[in-house]
Amino acid sequence: MNTRTLYGIPQRIKVGMIMFSFTSLEGRRVKLVPLELEHVRSLFEVAQEPEIWKQYPITIESHDQMQNFVMKALEGLDRKEQYPFAVYDKELNKFIGSTRYLRISEANNNLNIGSTWYNPIVWRTVVNTETKYLMLVYAFETLNVNRVEIITTTENYQSQKAIERLGAIKEGILRKKYHNLDYIIYSIINDEWKEVKKRLEGKLEDAWYVI
Repeated sequence: MNTRTLYGIPQRIKVGMIMFSFTSLEGRRVKLVPLELEHVRSLFEVAQEPEIWKQYPITIESHDQMQNFVMKALEGLDRKEQYPFAVYDKELNKFIGSTRYLRISEANNNLNIGSTWYNPIVWRTVVNTETKYLMLVYAFETLNVNRVEIITTTENYQSQKAIERLGAIKEGILRKKYHNLDYIIYSIINDEWKEVKKRLEGKLEDAWYVI
């Protein structure tokens, strides 16, 4: 299979003879575009609302900080640990945040979804639900993983509720895991995916009736 490169980095993740292949994902409202340095300006423009960073482990207040955020994500891609996206809202015709696959482990056939943030203009809309739906469908039905993990800090109640609405199961607390903060770990396993998918599709269908 051919390998397309972005920022000089292959879009395929390879461990041994096994290969996870990642690509852009698109739904009715959002398109997840492989993150590149060219997205720094667009993302910084929508990242200047202080409330975005109140419950996020880091704060981005300058163009340089956003550039550093993107560069670190691309370094994670280069190390074959992450696959980051810029999230494009087709209704608003602009980028509105970022998310990624991370802690990718082909050896254990699982990965995480996280490092997600959005401009408040799309909070409490279909954007996050559709984004997670697209990523979960790809993880379980194309990559055929057996487990997807999602974590959030113990203080981020909004994120906890959003994760629980996806149908993820709360497993426990990881004490002082990252940035000296406590995190709650959730997961969805392949045995649960059929039911979770049905639930998410129902939520998306209801959302489109409202929208």
